[in-house]
Amino acid sequence: MKKWQMANGKWQKVKHRGYKAIFLFSALCSLLFVLSSCGGKGEVKKEEAFDPEKHLAKADRLIGDKEYEEGRKLLLEVKNRDTAKKHAPHAQLKLADSYVREGDIEIGIEEYKKFLDLYPDNQYASYAQYQIAMAHYSQIESPDRGSGAAQKSLQEFMRLKELYPRNPYREVIGLRIEKAKNVIADGEFIVGEFYYKKESYNAAIERLEALLKRFPDYKKADNALLLLGRSYKAMKMNDKAKEAFKNLLEKYPASKLAPAAKKEAEKLKD
Repeated sequence: MKKWQMANGKWQKVKHRGYKAIFLFSALCSLLFVLSSCGGKGEVKKEEAFDPEKHLAKADRLIGDKEYEEGRKLLLEVKNRDTAKKHAPHAQLKLADSYVREGDIEIGIEEYKKFLDLYPDNQYASYAQYQIAMAHYSQIESPDRGSGAAQKSLQEFMRLKELYPRNPYREVIGLRIEKAKNVIADGEFIVGEFYYKKESYNAAIERLEALLKRFPDYKKADNALLLLGRSYKAMKMNDKAKEAFKNLLEKYPASKLAPAAKKEAEKLKD
């Protein structure tokens, strides 16, 4: 702002220096505020270094507390950010484990398979294959999946033995393979018996023959042989019937079904 004053008998315009000083002071304060604000924000936004081991440990704790989704987010972050692929395999395995633990068996199986596709030579490959077999095996007792689950578990256990003959599970998988075989064989026997009772003898023969060929050590092989012999007898295929009864008597002489087989065989001599 300018003012007028008398000088040498004349009115003259003069500058008011106070306003200029105020303006300069305000500008300086604003500049200092901006600089200090920038410095403060830089410290707040400082990002921590990525530590995959800490992420994996935290994911374990979350999954242990049944916070599956939060745990999986950390595992996926490790997979995506671990460019050296040192920790990514562990993250993939833990991801698969988390689904099985939560009860999502099918998704868990797919994640184990993904691990084997990505890291076929990894030291934990046999573990992943074992878990696939066990995931199917865990469903054997299910009424609607029993036989199918047994078939798949047997297939995966045999794959484990073939691909990883020195796997650390050798001592336990033998019994599980036998159980899977028995479940499959039981299913085949039930179907064969069903056909026999319905007098569908050809279908019964087909099932029972396949059963005895695939599982010669089946725990109910004597029952299967007796039904097979009777099915052949009903079809007037006496030579085949005699052979079935003879096999029962020779292989299982102490069976409680041996007397019945002997009686059936004697009738065919007449």
